[in-house]
This record gives sequence, structure tokens and C-alpha cells, in this order.
Amino acid sequence: MQSITEKLSKLGYTLPPAPAPAGSYVPWKRSGKLLYLSGVLPMLEGQLTHTGAVGEVQSIEEGQEAARICLLNALAIANGALGSLDKIQQFLLLNGFVYGVSGFSQSPAVINGASNLLLDLFGERGQHARAAVAVAGLPLNASVELQITMEVTD
Repeated sequence: MQSITEKLSKLGYTLPPAPAPAGSYVPWKRSGKLLYLSGVLPMLEGQLTHTGAVGEVQSIEEGQEAARICLLNALAIANGALGSLDKIQQFLLLNGFVYGVSGFSQSPAVINGASNLLLDLFGERGQHARAAVAVAGLPLNASVELQITMEVTD
């Protein structure tokens, strides 16, 4: 069976270093078989890749790319917490926040960038419940933020 890291590579992605928290919190917390990830921004090499409102500064497609980068960062955090992405049994909940212009109604399309990559990588284990919400602003002026809850093995 192909590992998640091998699937990432086959799809043209590499796992970035896990980003450091941007405030007074821990990046993850585990309780039994549940792993909760704090909000994850689209960061690469310590810099935000997408800032500003989707629908004004960023297009929907750029927002989808920001969501994919958030997901890759989330996977890097999970990998650090678990030692292997193959210990993820299933994704339970993905909350997606999109900094959108007033009245922005395309949050689900933006967050599909992350959801679709989860399905590509994990198949049925990647199916998840979800919220995709437009907000008036996000930390550091980020365009997208994700929170993820998953079930894991030891």
C-alpha cells in the first residue's frame, strides 16, 4: 500500500516544515484517538503566501491554492504529532475560514481546495464533515485558515 508521503510526492507536493504557532497556543492537542489542530494559515518558509480578501485581492482559484497550502501545513503538524501520516484513521471535521469581501458566498468553493486534496490523498478516510465560512478578516491578514479534527491510531 502506498504511503501518504508517497501519494503527496506523486501529486507533486512535498510536506513543508510545520509552521510555528503565531500566538499563545499549541499547534495540536491530542485526547485519546482524537487529534485537534489549531487554526493553520497558508505559510511557507515563515511567510504568508496569500493575504487579503478573496473576491478582491485573491481570486477563488488563488483562495483554493491557499486552502491547499493550509492543508499541507496541517499535515506537517499532524506528521510531527504522530510520527507518520499513515496513523490517521479518518478526518472528522474541517472548519474552513475565508477572508472574503462583504457578501462573499463562495467559501465552499475556496475550501474545496483543501477538501479535494484530502480525498486525493486519503480516499474514503479523507471524507469529512465541514464548515466553510466567510469572515471579515483573519490573523495576519491571511486569506484562508483551516481547523481540523481527526481520528488517529497509536
